[in-house]
Amino acid sequence: MAIRPIVKWGHPVLHAPSAPVVEIDGSVAALVKDMVETMYAAPGIGLAAPQVAVPLRVIVIDLSVGKSARELIKLVNPEFVEKEGEQREEEGCLSVPGYGGAPARPTRVTVKGTDLDGKERVYTATELLARAFCHEIDHIDGLLFVDRLTPLKRDLLKRKLRKKAKAGDWEE
Repeated sequence: MAIRPIVKWGHPVLHAPSAPVVEIDGSVAALVKDMVETMYAAPGIGLAAPQVAVPLRVIVIDLSVGKSARELIKLVNPEFVEKEGEQREEEGCLSVPGYGGAPARPTRVTVKGTDLDGKERVYTATELLARAFCHEIDHIDGLLFVDRLTPLKRDLLKRKLRKKAKAGDWEE
């Protein structure tokens, strides 16, 4: 297991859709272990493979930030089955350090994907967990929370982020 560097806004892997995982093998299992360790070290409540520069449809989420092993979700090829309602709460992102925003997210989602044993898993989530699923699935679709802000807020933030990315001036 290793803590991997988290890529920042502007890195090409963050802005392109990720490829589906075709086979869950040892390399995918190792990636997931590294992602969990990286997420806890950050610390964060979720991480998607593109954030560690791997363009695959893999996400990990743990609202307890490592305090409860039962809450750790590891999903391969997650997709939405259902979305309903709307909520706007402040979000941050490990790939956009120092910035936040309140994108529109569904209040309730149902997500299905595969666990590391190849079994289908289905989760129905509300509130923070629903937002976390949306946030991480956006990452594997090549989107960041910044892309979901209102046009004015999005344009203002992207202007700041372009300057930071150009200068390589990300605070850790």
